[in-house]
Amino acid sequence: MTSRIQLALNVSDLEAATEFYRRLFDTEPHKVRPGYVNFAIADPPLKLALFENPEGDDPLNHLGVEVIDSNHVEAARDRFATQGLDTRASLAETCCHATQDKVYVTAPDVPLGFWEFYTVVDDEPAHEPAAERGACCG
Repeated sequence: MTSRIQLALNVSDLEAATEFYRRLFDTEPHKVRPGYVNFAIADPPLKLALFENPEGDDPLNHLGVEVIDSNHVEAARDRFATQGLDTRASLAETCCHATQDKVYVTAPDVPLGFWEFYTVVDDEPAHEPAAERGACCG
């Protein structure tokens, strides 16, 4: 895998949105959970995450870049620090139905106020506290 942009959307009807994006990108979902679906799209390289959130004020939930491994997360964090960007790292964070290493970068005019650069270290974590499921992902 190479890096790919992550686009996370709030949707009012998860089933209808899933069917639309399945047809649009001609691919099946990578992960389906209650209130959540994601697609790992090869062409164009995109991680599309859908969050069932009928009361969402904005269709855009959050933005991210999925990178190959934790070394790439660390390299991104170091590069951001060199550039003087405000960052916060989080290792082994379980949210969005996976365990991830992340660096958050404060950004103007984006949902939640940040971009996340992350890698999935465990795509099927055994323990996923309900309180953490949506807290880190909008």
